[in-house]
Parts: sequence; C-alpha cells; structure tokens
Amino acid sequence: MIIDKGDKMALVTKSGESINVRLEVNPKARRLILRLDERNREAVAVAPSKKKIGEAAAFARDRIDWIAQHLQALPTQLVLQPDAEFMLRGEACLISLDGPGRTAILEAGAPQTLRVPGEIETTGKRVERFLRKTAKQDLSDAVIRYCEQLGVEARRVTVKDTRSRWGSCTSDGRLAFSWRLIMAPPEVLEYVAAHECAHLLEMNHSPAFWGHVSKCRPEWKKERAWLRKNGRDLHAVVTA
Repeated sequence: MIIDKGDKMALVTKSGESINVRLEVNPKARRLILRLDERNREAVAVAPSKKKIGEAAAFARDRIDWIAQHLQALPTQLVLQPDAEFMLRGEACLISLDGPGRTAILEAGAPQTLRVPGEIETTGKRVERFLRKTAKQDLSDAVIRYCEQLGVEARRVTVKDTRSRWGSCTSDGRLAFSWRLIMAPPEVLEYVAAHECAHLLEMNHSPAFWGHVSKCRPEWKKERAWLRKNGRDLHAVVTA
C-alpha cells in the first residue's frame, strides 16, 4: 500500500513534449519502480523510502523516452457524455439526455440508446452508476450459474473499478469484479466470472484450476485473448 505521496515533476522529451511523473514512496517496494498510470496519463516513479525519492526521479528522467513511447501507445480516452458512443455488452450504445423522469432507460436499436435524463454536468457519473448496477446484476447471475456448475458457493459479489485485474477471489469466498466488464462482449464477462468461481476450488492457476474453467467456458482461451487485446480500451472510458 502506498503510504506517502510525493510531488509531481514535469520532464521534457527531445521533441519538446512535457510529461508528468508522480513520485511516490512504498516501503514494500524492494527496488525503484517505474509504471504508468493509464487513467491520469502520467508515469509514476516509486521509491522504497523517502531517502531514495531523488533516485526515483533520476530513474524516471533516464527513461523519459520509454515513458513517452508507452504513453503515446495508450488508446484515446472516451468520455461518457451526451451523444457519445461507448460499448455496452459488446455493442455500440449512444448516450442521450432525452427521456421521461429521472431513471436511466436502455432502449434497443442500432445503436442501442442509454437515456439518462438530468444535468449535463453529471452525465458521466450517472452513466457509470447505471453500468455498475448492470455489471453487478450480470456478474451475480453468472456467478450463481457457475457456482452451481462447480458445486461451490460464493459469499459475496461486488463490483469495483480495479486497474490491475478484472476479478479477484478471497479465501473466504468473496468475489470482486471490475464494473468495466459490462462493456465487453457477454462471453468475456462470463469467462471472468467462471475464472473467479474456479478459484473457490483452486486458489492458484494449476492444471486443475484451468480444468474447472474449461468445464464452465470451453472457449476460455479465446475469451481471455479478447480481454488481453482490448482491456486497455475499457480502461480508457472515463466519466469526465
């Protein structure tokens, strides 16, 4: 866990581009670490102690070209705002403020339309709230099916906005998922649900574990490949 956040510094590439680097201290880090914060479009230089913050800054400075290259490779951000199109269950969905009352309504069509009446300033938050609720329902339904198929029981299902993984399973049977899975094709969401349910039997990635996954999702390799290829696009969707 990060316990101390330092300042940001701006580095300039050879082409004159300014890039932000955030300095952080993490005592659990065994060495200097340089990673990307894709949501904020900046680099993060992590030091194992405050004494090494200067080394972390120099570490990032020496790798400015690597940072610039990887930031440029990130997909364009998609803002959840009126008239924007995003993916919902793998299909295009148009955001509209037109609609009766104050409740979000999803209309079928080509594209489908998500009507979220309300103030334009809060459009993104209201769309995200709808997506979280929908993801929770779809994932809960999938977990029930796969738990029954595998003969296990999940204690709880929650949705979060995790960055490092799409799902998780605790030893006491609590499952958590990224709400962004609702934007992927349904079979991809189903794969992640089956993956975490299989962990209720095997808290590892042994052949036995993948055997349980295959029982639930015979095409899991294809579904996992989609997520590995397109996952960054799901994380590029922002509320503002």
